[in-house]
Amino acid sequence: MKGHTLMITLAVTGHMDLTDETVPLVRDALDKVLADYEPTELVGLSCIAKGSDSLFAEAVLAADGRLVIVLPSRDYREAKVKAEHALTFDRLREAASEEIVMPHETADRAAYEAANTELLRRADRLLAVWDGQQPSGKGGGTADTVQQARAEGLGVTVVWPEGAARKG
Repeated sequence: MKGHTLMITLAVTGHMDLTDETVPLVRDALDKVLADYEPTELVGLSCIAKGSDSLFAEAVLAADGRLVIVLPSRDYREAKVKAEHALTFDRLREAASEEIVMPHETADRAAYEAANTELLRRADRLLAVWDGQQPSGKGGGTADTVQQARAEGLGVTVVWPEGAARKG
């Protein structure tokens, strides 16, 4: 239909422990993925954690998309956001067009799993900044979210550029 726009909602999951050299590689790869979408139709969902989540949020904003953030708990900012990430977190939070706070008082495994479930519930597709490693067994991690998305029939785009690595 002429003049009709179809919104696409992309959620992100990804590693927090990217090496310094990996950050620009991932950001460039995310920019390329998002370039395939019309800015006025793009909604990005992110928990804006350090690493992949924030890189995706920045890429959505740079592409003139709409950022929606999902916070795992009421105390997430105070309890989990480290000093080196605080300015980025606050800037992205301010730039978001919508903020969803999960009904958890404290940031724990249950809160993270609830946030991931909410991301997948709202998403049309999942972008996973993921090295392909299997789940750690702790729950709520990148691999767990990819498995959950696939089990629910949600399409997953894996972003792991050549040369990418995790710390440690």
